[in-house]
Amino acid sequence: MSSLSSILTPLVGEIGIGGVGGFLVGYSLKKVAKLVALVIGLGFLGLQYLAYKGFIMIDYTAMRTWVASMIGEASGAQMWITDFIVHVPFGAAFGGGFYLGLKKG
Repeated sequence: MSSLSSILTPLVGEIGIGGVGGFLVGYSLKKVAKLVALVIGLGFLGLQYLAYKGFIMIDYTAMRTWVASMIGEASGAQMWITDFIVHVPFGAAFGGGFYLGLKKG
């Protein structure tokens, strides 16, 4: 019985911390994402208005190149995510909490 307790105690703690941490990160990320989307959208509308009025000219080719380079850099995050998921008990609880946080936020 002592052997089972010594295995379950750290596992339960890891799952609990992972779940709470995931919920908090998911909730916060959704709130921040809404704010970032609002700022980017307003900025884009402002740029389009200035271009429409003739104050500025937008180089869409350069913008497309910049976005493509940003997407290429984001693919490097796959390795970090894979390493994170390898830790199954914490990762599973974190993922569940993250989902609930996104849903609640």
